[in-house]
Amino acid sequence: MNEAEKTTQVQVNLVPVNAENWRRVAGLEVAAEQRNYVATPTYYLCLCHYGGLWQPLAIQAERGGIIGLLMWAADEADGSCWLGGILIDQKQQGKGYGRRAVVAAIAKLAREHGYRQFALSYQPGNIRARQLYLSLGFVETGETEDDEVVARLTLPAV
Repeated sequence: MNEAEKTTQVQVNLVPVNAENWRRVAGLEVAAEQRNYVATPTYYLCLCHYGGLWQPLAIQAERGGIIGLLMWAADEADGSCWLGGILIDQKQQGKGYGRRAVVAAIAKLAREHGYRQFALSYQPGNIRARQLYLSLGFVETGETEDDEVVARLTLPAV
């Protein structure tokens, strides 16, 4: 098995951001071309702490390193769960971690909180994000959130 194949086998875990790992989360950096599409991890951590809505989860590689961040929030109006602030450190991009993190978040939030409907939004020019989310089954709805495109996913009934 070559190095690329080994990397594709690595799983991710979603863990709470806490006193032990917040500095590693805050130190994450995205690639230069993505900085127009996502905020800094410290902005997202502050939004979670002070905004009263979003909950942060650190994305941890199977081998223990913090490689990314994502947030989630419940929309009580329609019962959906929003995913946001999804980012993978520039040194770990291109390895499928973002895909696995979104899949893991959906599974975790469905299992632990019973969510069946998920939503997220992204800048229209963020082609990589759009391709990822559409490939995971999200469908653009025609809605917008600020200046971002909204996409939604409904899990099949169990």
